[in-house]
Amino acid sequence: MSSSADSRTVVLIPGDGIGPEVIGAARRVLEAAGTGLSFVMAEAGGAVFAKGIKSGVTPETIDLIATHRVVLKGPLATPIGKGEKSANVTLRKLFETYGNVRPVRELPGVPTLYSGRGVDLVIVRENVEDLYGGIEHMQTPGVAQSLKVVSRKGCEKIVRLAFEVARSEGRGKVTCATKANILKLTEGLLQHTFDDIAPEYPDIVAEQMLVDNCAHQLVIAPEQFGVIVMTNMNGDILSDLASGLGGGLGFAPSANLGSDCAIFEAVHGTAPAIAGQDKANPTAVLLSAVMMLRYLGKFAQANAVEHAILVTLESGVRTGDLAKGGPSVGTSGFADAIIANLGKQSTRWAVRTGTPLSFPPAITPAARVVPAQRRVVGVDVFAEWGGDATGLGRALEAAVDGTPARLVMISNRGTQVYPATGGAQTDAVDVWRCRFVARDGGAMGDALAIDVMQRVAGVAPWMHIEKLQEFDGVEGFTKAQGQS
Repeated sequence: MSSSADSRTVVLIPGDGIGPEVIGAARRVLEAAGTGLSFVMAEAGGAVFAKGIKSGVTPETIDLIATHRVVLKGPLATPIGKGEKSANVTLRKLFETYGNVRPVRELPGVPTLYSGRGVDLVIVRENVEDLYGGIEHMQTPGVAQSLKVVSRKGCEKIVRLAFEVARSEGRGKVTCATKANILKLTEGLLQHTFDDIAPEYPDIVAEQMLVDNCAHQLVIAPEQFGVIVMTNMNGDILSDLASGLGGGLGFAPSANLGSDCAIFEAVHGTAPAIAGQDKANPTAVLLSAVMMLRYLGKFAQANAVEHAILVTLESGVRTGDLAKGGPSVGTSGFADAIIANLGKQSTRWAVRTGTPLSFPPAITPAARVVPAQRRVVGVDVFAEWGGDATGLGRALEAAVDGTPARLVMISNRGTQVYPATGGAQTDAVDVWRCRFVARDGGAMGDALAIDVMQRVAGVAPWMHIEKLQEFDGVEGFTKAQGQS
């Protein structure tokens, strides 16, 4: 955890669109609150992409973050559907900020469909792996593949962080939301890891919930939740849903936390339509700055800034997005009002003062899950074929005839299509998963697997292979829909 010493340098990244305005407002409030912070400016996002740097982050910015380890940033623009990586994702991955923490709560003077129900929850989202690893391939010109990578190591870190957030903020329940009923290995790994770690926190209620039901429950009864932990994509989607419970993205702060680095940012985008017009609502960035102050151990200053925000909202001061055509102030005027309210306290709205967040211990880089026994029982070979399943199946069976390997089945888009089963009517594409095992039911060594690949290549081009492994007698692979 970061030091609570008075002097600390924060890297400020203004970002794109409205970013410079809201970051400027936050800086003025932090300086007026006597936080003792100093700031160094850095560059990322659109201007960096324009220089031809495809990561969206300059080497100088990377060096500054590596030195100071704390960042407050504005929104960053990323070209859509082009070759450039997301600058946000680049920063998260470079500094292994594996946990995205997004609180959602009811705020005074911010009307929502849930006003008066006491919505107050935190979503803790795994932040660096899952589908956001960005491991994608065009298998054929008409079929794309994305690999969903979920590790035991990543699950352990995010689950422990979720329980530590709950303990730090005095929350009594952590919900693990997964799609483990369908994605039994990847989402199931988070589910099982959560069950293994929960007993280490006997003071906190632990529950499992399917992520689709969690989405439903967030709309029906959001007040039931304390902390919700999820894999990366699920957490990304449901944290945006949850932000709507508290008034929208303009009021949604977040923290990207790693073992020794933290990046704080508003959830909202760059809003280019209002950029440079002093119209942006800086509340989300200001609340992110409050999270940063608590991370730095500056609880008194964090409480003072949060109270000033609450008092300002209670007093009826509004930016244009809230005023709905009525009297409003601009970005700078809203910051002025908060500065004027420093030292005042809301009498109706509590702040979660919390205790210092205890980070889970770092897991050694080479940490591995080592089973007592393991063996390879077969291979899945993904092949390109423009004909039908029967033609491919018979050709592959002929190709491995007389060898120690046999074809078990062929699937297309996850459904077994050869041998044909129960009238399945799969609208096939030209990528086929062809599963081979050893004829004697034993292990399949590398030499046999390579021989199978070469024989498949004599029938159809292959682009991908996966070993079918057993760990301690448990199959480490799933079966196709319809496969017995």
